[in-house]
Amino acid sequence: MQSSGVKPKTRTRRAARTAFFYAALEHAVPDRQSAEWMKVQRTHLTSLFKRMAEGVPAYGRFLRQNKIKVDQIHTIGDLANVPLTSKSNYLRQNAFPDLFWGGNLKNSHILTSTSGSTGKPTYFARSHEVDEHSSIVHELIFRTSSLKHKESTLVIVCFGMGVWIGGLITYQAFELMSRRGYPISILTPGINKAEILKTLRDLAPHYKQLILAGYPPFLKDVIDEAVESGISFDKHRVMLLFAAEAFTENFRDHVLERANVQNSLTDAVNIYGSADIGTMAFETPLSILARRLALKNEKLFAELFRGTTKTPTLAQYLPQFVSFEAPNGEILVSGDSALPLMRYSIGDHGGVYSFAELSERFKTHGIDLKREARAAGIGPHIRELPFVYVYERLDLSTTLYGLQIYPETIREVLLDKRFNEVLTGKLSLITKFDEEQNQYLEINLELKPHKEAGKVIASEISTEIVRNLREKNSEFHELSDFLGKRSEPRLVFWKYEDPLYFKPGIKQAWVVRPS
Repeated sequence: MQSSGVKPKTRTRRAARTAFFYAALEHAVPDRQSAEWMKVQRTHLTSLFKRMAEGVPAYGRFLRQNKIKVDQIHTIGDLANVPLTSKSNYLRQNAFPDLFWGGNLKNSHILTSTSGSTGKPTYFARSHEVDEHSSIVHELIFRTSSLKHKESTLVIVCFGMGVWIGGLITYQAFELMSRRGYPISILTPGINKAEILKTLRDLAPHYKQLILAGYPPFLKDVIDEAVESGISFDKHRVMLLFAAEAFTENFRDHVLERANVQNSLTDAVNIYGSADIGTMAFETPLSILARRLALKNEKLFAELFRGTTKTPTLAQYLPQFVSFEAPNGEILVSGDSALPLMRYSIGDHGGVYSFAELSERFKTHGIDLKREARAAGIGPHIRELPFVYVYERLDLSTTLYGLQIYPETIREVLLDKRFNEVLTGKLSLITKFDEEQNQYLEINLELKPHKEAGKVIASEISTEIVRNLREKNSEFHELSDFLGKRSEPRLVFWKYEDPLYFKPGIKQAWVVRPS
């Protein structure tokens, strides 16, 4: 019998690590029913509140200032009377150490930064437990994908690797997985597109599986450029992992086709995360299926997502780590970390459902969600975790004659194959005034490398944008009937990666406020 070359003790240690990890995963995400998960959420919220009231100086002071008597808060109903926290009324009103457990910085922390609309950075700290949570989420995503658990896998982290959270927490999640038995190799080129393409060309062919993780518009650029330069994804099993913004199902289908990814329900997953508290929620095969079904049923979509015309991210979450509320459509997040948060307004809007509540909404429209899942081949991946849906922040729009114009409606048009040959899909919206002070919408569009937009293609793009706005935005439909040509947006085409609106390596500014 030929030796494998691996000593028995080494094989035993590896098996033990793998067994430990699977046990940890099952402990974190057991097969519970919807009501049990909601009980977990209630326990998490009330327990975290009590501990923060006693152990976080800033939060104890916040409660006293708002005349909240901690000993009278026992239930979720009681907790609903506790004022929400935010950057403005909590984080920026307290000394940095007071936001931590015990009011000190003596424990080990991982720090990240975000710059808000003012450009002034806000610093957040997370504990190692938050990274473990993120690792469990990434592992769960991996195990519900088409990827094989024991095949060689190359993870290319295409998020920025600076002070921001996305790149580092993604690296740490997969690095922890690799320590616990998965044959994962990780490279962190960040937003260096040339390095990513070099990796795809020279290193990726040695691996059977490939995970690309990054910001959606940036990954689309990478995939488009890879295909156009002759790099093939055909010999890999490929999974795409996104974060930082919502996208449509048309976008998902587009990038899957370009990267030769076969399963839209399992192999292109969006994570809802933040610098504030890390990985919060994540798309699952079931949540993607539910969103796709809702998009085919106008009445169900309107009821499910409370009348919004935008396509929200629909994700599930582990309520023993992070919990959500959504009074009046405002997303509040609570979670334990080095810098814990309670009923924290993160600036997003949407809603929350238990698994049972979401299933019931579908049933009222004649759709059995579990049956649909089994028919789609994802029955084994059903977990009755609660759901959160999140749509673009209210400030991610511009106005035209008082009505809201959202980038999503225009981004959908740019995915058309006719236009995708010329445009990257990135845009910036600006509301401007002409010399006669008539208001108009300017749409700045990024051209692909070495491409130009002639009069014919420009006219076709403009026509399709107006058509989609009229179809998806009833207020614009009425406005265009009244104003005619004056309501039509003005298109401005920019060379690839022009620094004014399309500076490479940073988040795309879909809406620009005029100075």
